[in-house]
Amino acid sequence: MHPVKGITVCPQKSCRLSSSFAGHLNEWVHKPVEEIVIMLWSKLLTQAVYPLNFAVAGVAVGFVLLLCKKRKTGLCLTALFLCWLWVWSTPAFSGWIRGTLEQRYLPVPAENMETADAIVVLGGAMATVIPPRIYPDLGPASDRVWHAARLYEAGKAPLIIVSGGGSIFTPNDTTRESDAMADFLKALKVPESAVVRESESMTTQENADFTKRILDARGIKKILLVTSALHMPRALAIFRTLGITVVPAPTDYEVVDEGKRMPFPILPDAPALEGSSRAFKEYLGLFVFRLFGR
Repeated sequence: MHPVKGITVCPQKSCRLSSSFAGHLNEWVHKPVEEIVIMLWSKLLTQAVYPLNFAVAGVAVGFVLLLCKKRKTGLCLTALFLCWLWVWSTPAFSGWIRGTLEQRYLPVPAENMETADAIVVLGGAMATVIPPRIYPDLGPASDRVWHAARLYEAGKAPLIIVSGGGSIFTPNDTTRESDAMADFLKALKVPESAVVRESESMTTQENADFTKRILDARGIKKILLVTSALHMPRALAIFRTLGITVVPAPTDYEVVDEGKRMPFPILPDAPALEGSSRAFKEYLGLFVFRLFGR
């Protein structure tokens, strides 16, 4: 990994960026049309109905109605959507809705986990090397990689598959998350020979599809699936649909017993809104998966 002295990109680097971007674009062009439509639809739908965006849209409609002299309807609609936003922003509701996902699969100590042929750890855990960064950054979900190393150290599988690619919006040849995860595993004393990289996936569905190719090529039948507890229900459903024998190994639990009540559980809070929005995304993803089968 070469240090970055500044953010100015040299012509050679620009060529590599353009080449990499073209590669990402080519990957998208050659995807089945149905797959692209489902992917874009799910992304757009998620953004449109996120609690904050949905509330902003509703309040805007209410404001328009007020301008159109429909005062009662406009006020009621505005109040309704403000209440909607308030509910999703409270720590009490945020903890509850995240807990409904996280508590489906409870944590198991690494030494008590059953054995498998491989450990599969999903991306979304680390921020990759994009200037001015010169090293990957650990994200809030980097526990995923740490837990994979913990399971390997406990002798639960002889191989770790790190699954995470780049994005068409970050067309830098150093932005493969699987590389960052592999570097982190190396720092955690996992041998390089025990790590396999899946570097093309951009979604959870692609995590499963592209990892399945690796599993089939190596004759692997059973895996330990490592991802955040919040993400596990959706990820597990997708992997199992492909006929893979999967044992959930969740980590990164957000909702914990702090031994005392929250001081202000019903006052709006930005982190609470962010957390409940991610839970909303998971439920929406499960709905789309059950609707389309992907």
